[in-house]
Amino acid sequence: MLDQEGPIVVSTELEGLNLLNRGKVRDIYEINDSLLIVATDRISAFDVVIPTPIPKKGIVLTQLSLFWFEFLKDICPNHLITADVDKMPNECKAYKDILSRRSMLVKKAKVLPVECIVRGYISGSGWKSYKSSGTICGIKLPSGLMESDKLPEPIFTPSTKAEAGVHDENISFEKMKDIIGSSLAQKVKEISLNLYKTASDYALDQGIIIADTKFEFGLVDDELILIDECLTPDSSRFWPKDQYKPGGPQPSFDKQFVRDYLESLNWNKKPPAPELPEDIVQKTQTRYLEALKLLAKKEI
Repeated sequence: MLDQEGPIVVSTELEGLNLLNRGKVRDIYEINDSLLIVATDRISAFDVVIPTPIPKKGIVLTQLSLFWFEFLKDICPNHLITADVDKMPNECKAYKDILSRRSMLVKKAKVLPVECIVRGYISGSGWKSYKSSGTICGIKLPSGLMESDKLPEPIFTPSTKAEAGVHDENISFEKMKDIIGSSLAQKVKEISLNLYKTASDYALDQGIIIADTKFEFGLVDDELILIDECLTPDSSRFWPKDQYKPGGPQPSFDKQFVRDYLESLNWNKKPPAPELPEDIVQKTQTRYLEALKLLAKKEI
């Protein structure tokens, strides 16, 4: 049994703070012109929140995001103000036990209504789309690719942003231009591809293949910034480099392990979701912790 020191945080009720939104994983509070983002130990799959938490998961998400925000800041600025509770407004300090290591005070941004997905390998919904049409989000790919193959070049495949319980919808780049404007869409695409290539090159040296990932962006005073989380096991597919073998699904450091378990059940992928057994929780936690250790050189 792994060390479970510190509270398991499934949901927060921070009295005196204005709860703005409770997302699939994060609780977001409004503090003046800033936001307090608290990464809980909730886990979602197929856009449904699972009732069983993964202990320490929120800490892993926050600490990995902090690592990547620093690593990639020269490519794109981000929304981080501080992750040090002692430097947060006074109303946060009473909740230090809860907030420590799993929260960030960030700039309030005008969120772009699209999710920016970059794929370097063919997997998941991309593989399903390719099998049926030879394309992903309207992008024609070479014939004869196998599941989990590396793509000739990473591709940008945006999607809509969905609320909890509603599935995201893959869209074409042309549709994205219609939603946010051609110039901004082009800029977001270029930055997303640059972020992915830089991060995936680094990760490969640490023994992890980043098969795909999702970025989110916002505007602060018309400046484009990276927001939400960044290159975590929740927003990415992380595969162990030494076990990579195209032609089928891959072992992973991410929540694909939970998805695979849920796929084995007779569940319609609508709320309520089934509970996870203890061994699935433990194995999933182990994978998240290993990803943090390999990428950010941190152990918790």
